[in-house]
Amino acid sequence: MMTRKLPLLATLVVALCAPLSAMAATGVALVHGTGNQSDAYNDYWKSGMVESIRQGLPTGSNMLVINCDFEEYMWDDAAAGCLATQLHNFITSMNIDDLVVITHSNGGNVMRWILSNPTWDSRYPAIIDSIRWVNVLAASSAGTPLADAVMAGNVFEASVGWLLGYQNDAVRMQQTSWMAYYNDNWLLGTSGRPTLPVGFWNVVGTDVESAVWDPDSYCGGYTENVGLEITQEWLNSCSDGFLNCTSQNAAGRLWFYDYSATKGGEPLSHNQSRRKCFYLDLILRNDI
Repeated sequence: MMTRKLPLLATLVVALCAPLSAMAATGVALVHGTGNQSDAYNDYWKSGMVESIRQGLPTGSNMLVINCDFEEYMWDDAAAGCLATQLHNFITSMNIDDLVVITHSNGGNVMRWILSNPTWDSRYPAIIDSIRWVNVLAASSAGTPLADAVMAGNVFEASVGWLLGYQNDAVRMQQTSWMAYYNDNWLLGTSGRPTLPVGFWNVVGTDVESAVWDPDSYCGGYTENVGLEITQEWLNSCSDGFLNCTSQNAAGRLWFYDYSATKGGEPLSHNQSRRKCFYLDLILRNDI
């Protein structure tokens, strides 16, 4: 797992030499994936995940859980516009100048739109300037064959309806050919394109486990993991049941593959990578 921290001595020197007025106010923003969320704290992340990550903050109140309509195209006012509004209000009201953003799935695309298009919205530059880095859990940076299948009319099990919903604009956008176009023309950070203005660090889920006798299969919800085993049939052998590993690491840089950092080297299914599973919450907490 690649370290992204200053050496301890350098960190201490910076802290001791900086005037109190210049000390960073650290905050965390949790950005959900595809879906129209009104209570992402309980419905998307769950309280155990959020509250564990919160413990890494010097000031516990400096945490924002985003609720937006990510069933729209990433640039839509309901998606990037909503995200920009909530992030900008957060950094200005809480005086945040050291923001760690944690995204999941399609949330990485909406966040990358903001990072890639600073002139699109007058609030974008201030948001970008405040971000230390973005930790991206199972990003759909190159789309997913499941979106192609949904748009083609294939029926998915009800147990994995939360993955995409059905033929909405966010699903349409995450078709692999569509994401290739956006990556080549509108988004930064993929191969052959300019780099993103801040670090965009990928956590890649590599497999799904759903054996009924394996306690690890129940973390995050057994039914959800069984559904992801079904959808994995549309994907490569290295996938989290929703996204191929190549899509998860298509933009930015690799932070780690699940098995290299999780408790017991356990894989993270697409559902587990937004849950308090196999010490993922501790990794994210300690990274703050």
